[in-house]
Amino acid sequence: MKLRIFFLLFIFGIMVSFGQEATVLNTTYRSENEKINSLVHTKLDIKFDFDNRYLLGEAWITLEPHFYNVQNLTLDAKAMLIHKVSRDGKDLKYEYDGNKLKIDLENIYAKGDEYTIYIKYTARPEEVEQEGSAAISDAKGLYFIDHDGSDPDKPTQIWTQGETESSSCWFPTIDSPNQKSTQEIYITVPNKYVTLSNGLLEKQTENKDGTRTDYWTMDQKHAPYLFFMAVGEFSIVKDKWKEIDVDYYVEKEYEPYAMDIFGLTPEMIQFYSDYTGVDYVWPKYAQIVGRDYISGAMENTTAVLHGEMAYQQPGDLIDENTWETVIAHELFHHWFGDLVTTESWSNLTVNESFANYSEYLWLEFKYGEDYADSHLYDEVQGYFNSGSESKELVRFYYETREDMFDAVSYNKGGAVLHMLRNYVGDDAFKAGLKLYLKDNMYGTGEAHKLRIALEEISGKDLNWFFNQWYYGNGHPKLDISYVYSEEAKMVTVKVSQLQENSFEFPLIVEVYEDGAPKVYDVWVTKKEEAFSFKYTKKPKWVNVGASKTLLAEITDHKSKENYIYQYNHGKKYLDRREAIEGMGDNQSDEIAFETLTAALNDPFYGLRILAIDKIDISNTNAKNAIKIIEKLAVNDEKTLVRAAAISKLKMLDDPKYVSIYKQSLLSKSNAVKGSALSALYKIDKEAAMTFVNSITNKEEMEGMKSALIPIYIKDRTEAHMPFVADNLIMGMFFTEDKETQNIYKEGFQWVAPSDNVQATQNLVDSFVQVGKQYAQFGADKMARQVLQQILTLKEESNYANKDVLVEIVKGAQKEMQ
Repeated sequence: MKLRIFFLLFIFGIMVSFGQEATVLNTTYRSENEKINSLVHTKLDIKFDFDNRYLLGEAWITLEPHFYNVQNLTLDAKAMLIHKVSRDGKDLKYEYDGNKLKIDLENIYAKGDEYTIYIKYTARPEEVEQEGSAAISDAKGLYFIDHDGSDPDKPTQIWTQGETESSSCWFPTIDSPNQKSTQEIYITVPNKYVTLSNGLLEKQTENKDGTRTDYWTMDQKHAPYLFFMAVGEFSIVKDKWKEIDVDYYVEKEYEPYAMDIFGLTPEMIQFYSDYTGVDYVWPKYAQIVGRDYISGAMENTTAVLHGEMAYQQPGDLIDENTWETVIAHELFHHWFGDLVTTESWSNLTVNESFANYSEYLWLEFKYGEDYADSHLYDEVQGYFNSGSESKELVRFYYETREDMFDAVSYNKGGAVLHMLRNYVGDDAFKAGLKLYLKDNMYGTGEAHKLRIALEEISGKDLNWFFNQWYYGNGHPKLDISYVYSEEAKMVTVKVSQLQENSFEFPLIVEVYEDGAPKVYDVWVTKKEEAFSFKYTKKPKWVNVGASKTLLAEITDHKSKENYIYQYNHGKKYLDRREAIEGMGDNQSDEIAFETLTAALNDPFYGLRILAIDKIDISNTNAKNAIKIIEKLAVNDEKTLVRAAAISKLKMLDDPKYVSIYKQSLLSKSNAVKGSALSALYKIDKEAAMTFVNSITNKEEMEGMKSALIPIYIKDRTEAHMPFVADNLIMGMFFTEDKETQNIYKEGFQWVAPSDNVQATQNLVDSFVQVGKQYAQFGADKMARQVLQQILTLKEESNYANKDVLVEIVKGAQKEMQ
């Protein structure tokens, strides 16, 4: 499951703002679930009661004793009505407490003896009470979206979410990640709907009552939490990898863009097959986009579910497919997570850390090392900012299993794998992954199995690495300083670890005098280290940690001359990024400013954007920099760079750029148009408003909302108040930019006291949605506080529709109870 990084940061912010503890220490040891009975096969026959949001099910569950003889069976079955339990046509005695179904088998079964239990049941997802995933607080397993067709802006859909242990909300099972089962599902739906499930669609049968029964089979074993089912009106866009179907299920309006969003999937399948040395083993690969699914995406075997953020228009996609790494992440789970599954949630790292790192691998392959390093940098910053230093990567003590889905299991784990790959070498790393997958195929994995596989391939002892990075917490916080002795012709590099626990790690040190550097391999083994290196000429740059793979927060005491040399000679993304930031703090120095100006033409677009952001165009030496930015605003091959350059020119308040802004409004890029509109509004409000008022297409408004909403707020455009209200929470909480936050808070102060019924409804709905979905992190408390503020404003008003407004807010408060 992929949680977007801003969700993680937002969650942490909510916890801090509303007094929640970021880390809850728990003394309960979370072991792997004991295997008494083992799942063999699951057969389901499913119909739906849309009015009541029920699933009417029959299940045939085949099991066998794991090792010891058994005469009882316990299944997970949450909030169900159990109508019948039998074996071979004979009713069996059972006890059911609304959560566990305990069955007397009336026979003793030994290892190797298979038996099948029949259960007729009704699943009632709205009655489920359990904590959910990090982004779904009401983990009811089965979700009816607009079940009665009452919402004109939302289609009727059904989808399931099994992780962590919610599949047992819609069928009885042993809901544990260390169980594996084959499956077959009969799904009966109205004829207008299509269905999707794991495996292959073997048969469709038209029924006399206007329904159709689809029969899906999955002949390879996978964990219960990966079982999936979706129902709705979708267009199916067909693709292929070799002879395997690769399908994209999207709503009709997004059918023309499905290939642009998902079309790299076959190439990804080939890449990951080659990289791991294990071909994609499953019979198909389908991806579907579900309404109201906000967990990011979920790796259901052969049937991945994506949230609505996957949907993008051409104006977005020309800038960047922001969902590409999510697509890669969920696909790689089909090796790490689906094929080999974590034995327990404590070892979630063998699922999610690999999926996180797969994003890097794909970006490196497809777009180059700079692009991949940029992505990894953002992931690492997400971990550093998450307040998670006290958490181990393999964690046997946690409050709830959902706590494992955090910046440690994802972001830190991906960075740890990057270090591990660098330490053992690329070939050994790939061979180790292949061995791990082959040895544990269709079974379970954990960190020690990974270590053993990599040790067998590399011949290296890796206990030291796993002990500190997998079973220890935190990361190095280094202070690096330099002492030069001209007399001894020697530079001494001092490395101090400032964190509480001590780490050991290798470092590559490059000493640059002139030309090629001298390269040294050193090991840091204690909290205070000093390494000395001879030189002929005083080094212009000593590059400590030249591989740029160490997961550490580093304070490196360099001079501005070091940063200048570093930018011009650094090979890595992080070399150049660090130099740009260092020169950004030294722009009064003429050479530093010239070098920063040169960085505006860096070969990697992300660093061009960073240089644009850092450079001070009010500097007396900025004439050449401004000329370059002018060219970037018009001609750069990357639209995101053009957008950044336009935003920079906006700071000059110069009317001579109006022609650039107006021309940029004709761009296909939403980023370019948005920046141009904001800049034009500052200089020529009338011309900007003419363009704003010409936008009536909903999709175009949505694509440019980051530029339009601040203008709507400043201009108090009443007709667009509902649109503003629907998006306020994003700008208030889902950004770290203070200026943006202030504008959106101003928008809240405009919308909240208003008499606009639709805007009021949209505003309270957005806070209810976030409050419920992030309840376990304190967002429910935030939502209730905000709703009370809105209610007070409405009650104190003298509007003619006051009663209607008050009723809307009270209805939202009732939902939050």
